[in-house]
Amino acid sequence: MIIVTGGAGFIGSNLVHTLCARGRRDVVVVDDLEQGDKFRNLRGAPIADYLDIADFEDRIQRQDPSLDRVQAVLHQGACADTTCSDGRYMMQRNYESSKRAFALCERLGVPLIYASSAAVYGGSDGFTEDPSCERPLNVYGYSKWLFDEWVRRRDPVAQVVGLRYFNVYGPREDHKARMASVAWHLHHQLLGTGQVRLFEGSDGYGDGGQRRDFVHVDDVVATILWFLDHPESSGIFNVGTGTAAPFNAIATAVLGFHGRGELRYIPFPDDLRGKYQSFTQADLSRLRATGCDVRFRGVDEGVRAYLAVLAAC
Repeated sequence: MIIVTGGAGFIGSNLVHTLCARGRRDVVVVDDLEQGDKFRNLRGAPIADYLDIADFEDRIQRQDPSLDRVQAVLHQGACADTTCSDGRYMMQRNYESSKRAFALCERLGVPLIYASSAAVYGGSDGFTEDPSCERPLNVYGYSKWLFDEWVRRRDPVAQVVGLRYFNVYGPREDHKARMASVAWHLHHQLLGTGQVRLFEGSDGYGDGGQRRDFVHVDDVVATILWFLDHPESSGIFNVGTGTAAPFNAIATAVLGFHGRGELRYIPFPDDLRGKYQSFTQADLSRLRATGCDVRFRGVDEGVRAYLAVLAAC
């Protein structure tokens, strides 16, 4: 039995579908379906069972024998709203829940592969998996960083992998609304208004020139499964393309795919000043040193593949 927490969410549901496509029929999804429309992400996936996150964590606390058959926990569940200021909620969902998942894997001696985030780097200009580069700008980034630090102090009995996702885009992110990817927003803006909108310049970057490492969700899932297939590899690793692309490149890909529309720049929001990563670029040295050979698509290839899925819906 493989547990996927956050299995109805963006990365989690893509992971569930890929596991099922591999022939697994023992995938158990753990999530919170208070936002009921997330169920759509699971349609067509022959999962073995579904557990609410509260039930799952209760079973962990009670050491319920129903979990004794767990072979791995792929822990993708979290509050991923980087603008959320409720620190108590963020720490419960992202820090305490992660410690409980770790406790289950320790008890059973099975792998834990969990979602960290490039948000741990915050205002840093370095993106290597080292404390000297880790400067979170918000409580979301801090919650992810703190669990990474907690893991670093442990001596686990089985594989533990933390994956620091950079800017992920791709299918099954519709439920994320304002937290969905830039590609998702620009696609829907174009369909609705004939325009795509990006922020004006900030932090020394020109209009739409802020640069981030945008990575397709399929490549993220491939990385998770590479580690699942290589239990000898543990540690904290970046997951991105290794190349920063300007937001303008996303806009160009969207406009080019649709063959119409115009680009407009809007004022940079005051509430994001000092809390916004204007540049990210994954250092993949540590990931590649494990032997992980997943190919990460660039923006042009990845965004066009994603838009083809959106256009078919």
